[in-house]
Amino acid sequence: MLVEMLYRSEKRRTLLCVGKVGDIREEKSLNVNGETLVPYSPKNNLLAHEVVLFPSEGVDYGSTGELVKEVQAFIHTYVDVSPLFEQIASYYVLFSWVYDAFNELPYLRVRGDTGSGKTRFLLTVGSLCYKPIFASGASTVSPIFRILDAFRGTLIVDEGDFRFSDEKADIVKILNNGNARGFPVLRSESQNNKEFSPKAFTVFGPKIIATRNYFQDRALESRCLTEETGGGKLRDDIPLNLDGEWKLKSRELRNKLLMFRFRNFGKCKINPALIDRSIEPRLAQLFGPLLSVIENPIAREGLLNLAREYDRELVVERSADTEAQILEVIRDLLSKSDGSQVSVKEITDLFIERHTEDYDRKITPKWIGGLIRRNLQLKTHKSHGVFVLSPNGASKLDRLYEKYGIGGTEIADSDNPIEDMAR
Repeated sequence: MLVEMLYRSEKRRTLLCVGKVGDIREEKSLNVNGETLVPYSPKNNLLAHEVVLFPSEGVDYGSTGELVKEVQAFIHTYVDVSPLFEQIASYYVLFSWVYDAFNELPYLRVRGDTGSGKTRFLLTVGSLCYKPIFASGASTVSPIFRILDAFRGTLIVDEGDFRFSDEKADIVKILNNGNARGFPVLRSESQNNKEFSPKAFTVFGPKIIATRNYFQDRALESRCLTEETGGGKLRDDIPLNLDGEWKLKSRELRNKLLMFRFRNFGKCKINPALIDRSIEPRLAQLFGPLLSVIENPIAREGLLNLAREYDRELVVERSADTEAQILEVIRDLLSKSDGSQVSVKEITDLFIERHTEDYDRKITPKWIGGLIRRNLQLKTHKSHGVFVLSPNGASKLDRLYEKYGIGGTEIADSDNPIEDMAR
């Protein structure tokens, strides 16, 4: 049994919608395990100001394919994005209504400068999602934790609205913790204006984000399905202003999407056959849930291609890192070592020879050794008074070459791993 809230703004009334297999009914309240559930008051400030949106009733939608077409047509009417991202956004809307059947999820993000259509995208796609929470008007991040924990809906946020570093840091905490179940954000709460006690806020759920730039955190960047906005002239058929028809149509679609949730929540699960093992595990983990709700094979293949493209971009970005430069040096030294051990000093000397002009800081064996151990997770040990690469790192090196986009060589099994690395 699923219980959802309905809000009928014209009548200023809230109800509970109870859904079972083959049975949808409305109730003023509901007794569950000795507790009485009641909907929020229609006078609730968040409802009155449309900070959180709800359906008004459950409405039949025909087939899932027909519902996707309706959602996509609505997005196409008001937003100018690429056909592929338009399709991805349509399926993301459906996914948001069953997201809590999964343990991981990606975010939907548009990136572009001022006036490139980011806000219109947030309003249009966000209005169709499951219990959308429009948080861009928040003066601080503090209420967002509480609203997310209370409603467990879809966060719609423009990162550009949070200009101060502490607020941006809190937004990043929500985004870093909110894509996987079981990682609440901890905050200190005052009890009766006396002592402060820690409290956990659940922030897991779908999120639609607008940013002007890339996230500095690559891990966070990889959680987002991103569209660049403002790359061309706006389509002539896009209305410049939103009207009452837009609001009514979005509510009609939310009503149909509510029925989609009732019918499909119990069926949703990860389809292992759709997981692409050739891309990074994190990306495969995030794309898996969304792929599992896509029925159209063409749309599914488009999303898979997007995942592969993200994977290639991550490899290209890493190839310019200091760690990649160190790996190239290690690879070249091992290829010429004839089975002898390679020291951190040798790595440092060749690194200085190749990259000394790229760095303002002094390049020392201590710094290089620290990067090898901490960032690359390669072990070193002391031999004849100098630090050398441990011989058991052969298989790890091969994985690192692939991760950082470096042309490594295949390592054969033998009793001498150093010779294997040299090969």
